[in-house]
Amino acid sequence: MCLWPLFAIFAFATCGGYSGELHLSVDCANKSESDLNIDIAFAYPFRLHQVNFDAPTCEGKRREKLSLIGDFSSSAEFFVTIAVFAFLYSLAATVVYIFFQNKYRENNRGPLIDFIVTVVFSFLWLVSSSAWAKGLSDVKIATDPEEVLLLMSACKQQSNKCLPVRSPVMSSLNTSVVFGFLNFILWAGNIWFVFKETGWHSSGQRHAQDTMEKQSSGYNQGGYNQDSYGPAGGYNQPGSYSQVGEYGQSQSYGQSGPTSFANQI
Repeated sequence: MCLWPLFAIFAFATCGGYSGELHLSVDCANKSESDLNIDIAFAYPFRLHQVNFDAPTCEGKRREKLSLIGDFSSSAEFFVTIAVFAFLYSLAATVVYIFFQNKYRENNRGPLIDFIVTVVFSFLWLVSSSAWAKGLSDVKIATDPEEVLLLMSACKQQSNKCLPVRSPVMSSLNTSVVFGFLNFILWAGNIWFVFKETGWHSSGQRHAQDTMEKQSSGYNQGGYNQDSYGPAGGYNQPGSYSQVGEYGQSQSYGQSGPTSFANQI
């Protein structure tokens, strides 16, 4: 939790506070018309089509006014906005966790809100970081000195020499993309821990426990009672039947066979 605001600060600071500059030189055939130090500065939010600069035409003293190509403000501003809101929320959540723990767990509302917000921010970090990674790739192309030199009419003539002096440093912007995806991993990895605090997780555990108890009790009640049978699996009570004899007297037969007729007399 403490890493959330820290990583968010690094993300929007490395992107929102960026400013870069590239240097070009145009050496005309007529040296008096040359300009060996053309500086082009740009910064966040990378509306490059609004960045203007003057360049020699190598045709007398006339100079042309040019501008860079592209507007990459949407992806950059979206990335910074998500980072700022993530920082504010993580800061507020940290305060609640530390000082208002009882209010946080009251009626299970706090953990549910925290879980939903964590899922949403995880998705937004992934989308914004991917969009800004693509936007940064386009910014690098648009500010490449070789590409900017192609915009100058003087550089289309072979008699003039156009050279890139220095490219803009993009290390902080690369760092912002890295921190964007690190924030996504951090927030997405915390989803499970936040989910365990919600009532959904505890109710799911109770349901699984009740199901197992019902199954175990069903097995105990469904077994056969072997006490009703003898040790050999037969019936305990001997079977007997009676039959009327020839002299009108009853003959009984047990398991040992019929009794003698003389004994009955």
